[in-house]
Amino acid sequence: DAPHLAARLLAPGAGARVATTLDADLQRHVAAVLERQVRALAGRNVRDAAALVVDNASGDVLAWVGGSGAPSSARHVDGVRARRQAGSTLKPFLYAQAFERRLLSPATRLADAPLDVVTPLGTWRPENYDHGHRGPVAAREALASSLNVPAVRVLQMVGVDGFVARLRALGIGSLRDPDFYGDSLALGSADVSLFELVGAYRALANGGAWSPLRVTPKGDAGRARRVLSEQAVWLVADALADRASRAPTFGLESPLATRRWSAVKTGTSKDMRDNWCLGWTRRFTAGVWVGNFSGASMWDVSGVDGAAPAWLEIVEALPDDGADAPPPPPGVVRAGGTFLLAGTEPATAAAPRTRAPQRILAPLDGALLALDPDIPDARERILVEAEPADASLSLVLDGVRIGHAAEPVLWQPVRGRHVLALLDAGGREVDAVAFRVR
Repeated sequence: DAPHLAARLLAPGAGARVATTLDADLQRHVAAVLERQVRALAGRNVRDAAALVVDNASGDVLAWVGGSGAPSSARHVDGVRARRQAGSTLKPFLYAQAFERRLLSPATRLADAPLDVVTPLGTWRPENYDHGHRGPVAAREALASSLNVPAVRVLQMVGVDGFVARLRALGIGSLRDPDFYGDSLALGSADVSLFELVGAYRALANGGAWSPLRVTPKGDAGRARRVLSEQAVWLVADALADRASRAPTFGLESPLATRRWSAVKTGTSKDMRDNWCLGWTRRFTAGVWVGNFSGASMWDVSGVDGAAPAWLEIVEALPDDGADAPPPPPGVVRAGGTFLLAGTEPATAAAPRTRAPQRILAPLDGALLALDPDIPDARERILVEAEPADASLSLVLDGVRIGHAAEPVLWQPVRGRHVLALLDAGGREVDAVAFRVR
């Protein structure tokens, strides 16, 4: 019933019997769930899936299903150990680190607005799943709704080096050097395994303490080590368990809504090659991956309709561990309707009213914009944008007015160096940027 795990535990040709921590009934149930889900998605180019269920307290692996059974494209590949792009599944650890360092609180308003990230290879603009922007949004909502642009801003606060170090401490040992990823790590550009992710999510379930998983009763789970603060992890769990906070993206009713208390996160990798759903209850942590071992893209399948339905069916079959949410630990207080770390409560005094800055949002000063060779030059466009949205502010490129700040301008790029200026109603320059198109 567990061929992939058996292949790891039994030496070739050996006839030994090995006792495992697996729950036979749960193992069969999870395998059946994955096969049904993959068959349901067959018309959308989905062939493979994997799942892992563990006990939070002991680290015992209760179900290890490395494939989707008969529909699988490669039945001998173990999807639990295969490394795939993480997508948004790394965001909870990023926000926990930011909360812990008091760089922001769950109530902090993050700008969900166009953002250009300058890299040595050119300018990269992260986009949300729906390609829209919501303006200022609370950090807990940005996390629960899995907004990409705010996550990149949070990683810029935390730093890629520190984030990689924390992920490694959580057992994700397959990461490359931080410079390899840059800010794209906020969106899960790293390759990870389901085994690594479930182990890291179990650390969230255990208040930030990580220890290895085990698959045999005699296996040594090892001494738990604290990787994230209990308070920061509780704030992340509170956001991921809140239907209202994730409603802007997922709605109030979705496969992420369980009958018991649970905290859950989905992820979808570039070009829909991977779907993830990982989450925990008071007693168990479960993770599901859906995709194709070949790396082929799925057709219009996101984490919420690919991996999440299987995750929900698995979690609902687990023994009841109570519907009550874990209470906040010491050091977490409630202020203005939101739980925060003590000492991060907003000041009660009214802040003085300030004038909105007049500035160019895109392109960034010093940006190097590379034209896409797959797009004909006549159809290529670059976004030019400024704030506030005021028609009296003019956008002037190389001395020629191309529009105003009331709405974004899609400019047909010309190779070379350019200067973009923002002029007020009196013709005075209030901001300017220089950039190059190649």
